[in-house]
Amino acid sequence: MPETDPDQTRQLTVVPAAKAPRISATVAASIVMPAIVADASDHAARRFLEFFAATIRNKNTRMAYLHAASRFFAWCEHHHIGQLADIEPLHVAAYIEAVGTNFEKPTVKQHLAAIRMLFDWLVTGQVVATNPAHSVRGPKHVVKTGKTTVLDTDQARKLLNSVDTSTVVGLRDRALISVMTFSFAVVAMRVEDYYPKGKRWWVRLHEKGG
Repeated sequence: MPETDPDQTRQLTVVPAAKAPRISATVAASIVMPAIVADASDHAARRFLEFFAATIRNKNTRMAYLHAASRFFAWCEHHHIGQLADIEPLHVAAYIEAVGTNFEKPTVKQHLAAIRMLFDWLVTGQVVATNPAHSVRGPKHVVKTGKTTVLDTDQARKLLNSVDTSTVVGLRDRALISVMTFSFAVVAMRVEDYYPKGKRWWVRLHEKGG
């Protein structure tokens, strides 16, 4: 199915009430609301703003999810889906299929995650009865090798040998850098994450995702 540029969607800028928290008002004022949401009800519009202003603290994630949601609702309007309640799993699946023709799998999965989380928020706010994205599955994407460039053995050894270990600070830095050659999760370590177990000392690393 053909896609449309989200910028061509009929949109409405909504300014939140003055009583809203300052940070939320700042975020909400920069959000351009899709017409399909603005036309639903004032409560739907408010709930849409709250999703981005109150639930997503990371600015980059917020902007990525806002772009994904705006693009999806523009697609809905282009395909004459005029009401939030009219959006069905078939529509979400068709949109994800269309996005997959232009973007890589991680981006497609991010778009689906944004739509799914937004509709979860709208469901709990009693804007819509069900989440049309709940049953839609994105493309399978497994990453076995990271893209971050790492030091080879000789480079790591040269770096460690360059550290002055004649002081406690140098010994500390060398120990930290040694662990970093394995994982940068060392930056999130606490004192209790270095502990004895039997005859050995162990390091507990808090990797991304737990």
